[in-house]
Amino acid sequence: MSTEITVPKLPESVADATLVTWHKKPGDSVARDENLADLETDKVVLEVPAPAAGVLKEIRIAAGTTVTSGQLLAIFEAGAVAAPVAAKGADAPQAAAPAASADASGKLSPAVKRVVEETGVNPASVQGSGKDGRLTKPDVLAAAAAPVAAAKAPAVLPSSGARGEQRVPMTRLRARIAERLIQAQSTQALLTTFNEVDLLAVQELRARYKDKFEKQHGVKLGFSSFFVKATIEALKKYPVINASVDGNDILYHEYYDIGVAVSTDRGLVVPVLRNADSLSFADIEKGVGEFAARARKGALTMDDLTGGTFSITNGGVFGSLLSTPIVNAPQSAILGMHKIQERPMVVNGQIVARPMMYLALTYDHRIVDGKEAVQFLVSIKEALEDPGRLLLGV
Repeated sequence: MSTEITVPKLPESVADATLVTWHKKPGDSVARDENLADLETDKVVLEVPAPAAGVLKEIRIAAGTTVTSGQLLAIFEAGAVAAPVAAKGADAPQAAAPAASADASGKLSPAVKRVVEETGVNPASVQGSGKDGRLTKPDVLAAAAAPVAAAKAPAVLPSSGARGEQRVPMTRLRARIAERLIQAQSTQALLTTFNEVDLLAVQELRARYKDKFEKQHGVKLGFSSFFVKATIEALKKYPVINASVDGNDILYHEYYDIGVAVSTDRGLVVPVLRNADSLSFADIEKGVGEFAARARKGALTMDDLTGGTFSITNGGVFGSLLSTPIVNAPQSAILGMHKIQERPMVVNGQIVARPMMYLALTYDHRIVDGKEAVQFLVSIKEALEDPGRLLLGV
């Protein structure tokens, strides 16, 4: 029985989406709930699942097309079986090539898959340089640029370096990120203040209890939970930093929905830990870990990404020593974590090596004064340098 495959209902406030890629081609057998295609909005990637086991008969919309809710994408034959493809002597290698490409593309990371779709490079024809021979983005880009470089290179200098160029459209997510960053900088009076924190006490506490913590809760004890807990205590003391501007009013939020920035191949996303003040250390670590895993699979929902009263971003995982993060509007502030680095510090008159981290707070100076911003960072510093404060709420 033939069934129409249509664009699923898009999240509220999302008018359209881009059909990024088809994972199946006409004639392919498909299992029930297997993903047929990816739809990208400006915030999330949506999957188009097969309604039953059968065969994808016809594709009506090409990859790269903008689509809307309910639009016809393809025709699906439930219960059908794909026809076998017979090899024909000398034509057998050519007949097998598309199958090899499809198999290879199924093992590609989302970032590599996107470049393959954009460049049209056959992944089966490229030798991967990654772990276990996997393709990387540079592999695909080099393969795509090779013909251009060959055409432009002087005949007398065949070994000269390639000077090819590639023009790749921004993904919807990247374009949305750019729009929001520009909006934040053009509508808010952004200012950044800095401090530093000695993480020796946190490191010692983690070392003492990490094995028991993981055994009991099934998750590793990282730094995220300490920073989220310290941030919430500081927000309780300085509620304007948990507020936002609404016209000529200041909207004070009496709850703590903390956004935790996650870097993915598609760009930076900020899923939100709801009611974070009620979460335990284990709950926070599990929540952040699950968000990171789902973000990298493109499986976050609109609900995961909307709202939030304050955000935390950690450039330290990439080696950043200091930065000035941009506020995630309409929030009024964002905390930037950075690389932990041993530095000589004077403690009780003695020079000692301590694991130090620079903290940055970027805030909307329209409603947050410098005094409050500085005291907010000092509160976080004190809580992390004496973690007992987090248990006692002092």
